[in-house]
Amino acid sequence: MWKEEDNKLTRTFVFQDFRQAFEFMTRVSDVVNEMDHHPTWTNTYNKVSIALQTHDAGNIVTQKDRQLANAIDQIFNKQ
Repeated sequence: MWKEEDNKLTRTFVFQDFRQAFEFMTRVSDVVNEMDHHPTWTNTYNKVSIALQTHDAGNIVTQKDRQLANAIDQIFNKQ
């Protein structure tokens, strides 16, 4: 589940291995580029941690972040 804290939406996704985590990031990157809304994220082996906030709005959570979070959830749920 996404958590809203410190003016960010955050979530960590866990996969079976690095390959699955990287494939997820690749799929998410397509949506990110379409929305022109880029997350802060890290990948450590089978975990992908994502933080969303809108820089143009003063580094707060906006509807744009919630839309991207929903799109990311849909990608994750299809795996």
